[in-house]
Amino acid sequence: MSWINTTAPESAKGTLKGAYERILNEGTRLSNVLKVHSLFPEAMLSNLDLYEILMYGCNELSRADCESLAVVVSAANNCPYCVSHHGSALSCYESDNSVLKKLLADFEFLDTHDRESLILKYALKLTLAPNQVNKQDIETLRTADFTDRGILEINLITAYFNMLNRITLGLGVESSPDEPQPKSSSKSSTLASPELHKS
Repeated sequence: MSWINTTAPESAKGTLKGAYERILNEGTRLSNVLKVHSLFPEAMLSNLDLYEILMYGCNELSRADCESLAVVVSAANNCPYCVSHHGSALSCYESDNSVLKKLLADFEFLDTHDRESLILKYALKLTLAPNQVNKQDIETLRTADFTDRGILEINLITAYFNMLNRITLGLGVESSPDEPQPKSSSKSSTLASPELHKS
């Protein structure tokens, strides 16, 4: 389910076979965004390692924070595959789905100033207008009691999902029937408007 050839697990040999076995033995879903790396299994494993470190190894961000960042960055990049995957993951931490609805309903967090909103506004600015990020944006995160380690975590997760969105969109990765399915209609296309870049 992509625009380039991939190797199925049953046909894998050598390093790729070992990579697939590791993924399945860890109980991780063998998603299409991983399969699209199959011609370069070393990159697949490095990508997976980085994902696990960033999404499960943060000191100052909760799992819900990490998934919220993934959803907002992916929606800003109009990447329905990643929005559906990480929206599904976020729902595991937010039983009433209120956070996900807030993130995708015209990005309501832009008008608020709580801790979560400050994280997401920084991520949105770094995604849509990276050359406009400045020292004041970092100082604003410090007002929410983030240390420099926490700010680095926010930055790295934002950067990672910008990369992953471009892998997904640039290679035409689509969901298989056993993966979370993209929902029709995200309002993320409105995010390119210049007024959202000013903060």
